[in-house]
Amino acid sequence: MTEDEVLSEFRAAGALLEGHFVLSSGLRSPRYLQCARVLMDPARAARLAQALALSIPDKVKIRVGAVVSPAMGGIIIGHEMGRALGLEAMFVERPTGTFALRRGFRLNPGQKILLVEDVVTTGLSSREAIQAITADGGEVIAAAALVDRSNGTADLGVPFYPLIRLDVPSYAPDALPPELAAIPAVKPGSRAA
Repeated sequence: MTEDEVLSEFRAAGALLEGHFVLSSGLRSPRYLQCARVLMDPARAARLAQALALSIPDKVKIRVGAVVSPAMGGIIIGHEMGRALGLEAMFVERPTGTFALRRGFRLNPGQKILLVEDVVTTGLSSREAIQAITADGGEVIAAAALVDRSNGTADLGVPFYPLIRLDVPSYAPDALPPELAAIPAVKPGSRAA
């Protein structure tokens, strides 16, 4: 899939939003990609996951033993990536504020893991998920996401394969441009502000 084809999928799903948004990182942005909307159509989710799987080098894919995603945003795309790669898909969640495997999910010692996200902005959630996977005995050898909106600055500590990279500006709450400051902020994501 080309970048235009991926963005067409987001537009068709009403998932490319314009306004003033509070991101999970606390940063603010004039554009927001609502991955939950683009992934709510199983056929679209499968197409995007297949395209993402094809973007990962074969030398990485052949080493991966399982897919792990952070809840909530990564669950659907992680599951679809598991399907695309023929691997089990699990997720880490934050029952007490720190990511952990639960629900009977287990990793084999040294099991090679592909971390899969919907959107990476700062990379903080990805790094926290990687720490949890490592603590449970897995070894994250690469990460993938539908969208890298970090402007290329996110360092996950492993090779990172986004389907598309979007250079969408983000701002600290105390450094908003006047046109953004004039619009009420909305928190569209899954985590409370």
